[in-house]
Amino acid sequence: MNTNLISDTEYLSIWDRPIIKIGVITMILASLTAFLPVVYLCLKTGVTPTAGELFKCWGMSASTWGALYVVEPLTYYTVVGLSGTYVAFLTGNLGNLRIPCAASALEVTGVQPGTREGEIVSTLGITGSAITSIFFTTLAAVLGVQIMAVLPESVINAFNNYTVPAIFGAVLGQYVLKEPKLCVFSIVLALVFIYVIKVPSYIAMFCSVIFTILFARFMYTSGKSKNSPEKTDLPADGNQ
Repeated sequence: MNTNLISDTEYLSIWDRPIIKIGVITMILASLTAFLPVVYLCLKTGVTPTAGELFKCWGMSASTWGALYVVEPLTYYTVVGLSGTYVAFLTGNLGNLRIPCAASALEVTGVQPGTREGEIVSTLGITGSAITSIFFTTLAAVLGVQIMAVLPESVINAFNNYTVPAIFGAVLGQYVLKEPKLCVFSIVLALVFIYVIKVPSYIAMFCSVIFTILFARFMYTSGKSKNSPEKTDLPADGNQ
């Protein structure tokens, strides 16, 4: 389907509105059901945490991961769009699985991110990865203990220590080829925040994302102004 032939109103009606409706419902249900194990434990043991204890636990978590509340939606939305954001946040494993799969789907199909086609393609990539991961997660839950028992310790350590860096490195290499200036800017900026200014990692991550977005916007507007045709002055009598 060529989405360029669809008007904004039609696209909003057949794609965005149903996605928002389904996405909001599923996210609320997922948020509520996530508390079911805690509710079960409270009812089973008769121990219920106080509001102060709950906020204390949340504060400890937010001090480490709170920046991701803002950083991840801003960062990933440009790649996966509206529908992909709902699916990715619902299924989890965004940085190490969903986003790389969405980026690979865009790369294979040659579709640009941030477009209607890009949103649909990236959503299909995320959905495919979710189905695949659910299958293999179930398989690992059943056979994982037996498989890990026969693997050498060096292989297990390699999986634990290098899997995530390898995935992020592959994704970074993929985008360095597309936007080398932007990638170099973001890496240097992160190093400056961490080793020169010496701010906490979550602040460095948040600031790096924001300033990289601003730099990307500056690059886009500068390139657009350079590529625009220059105005030519007409003679005083109006004849060319």
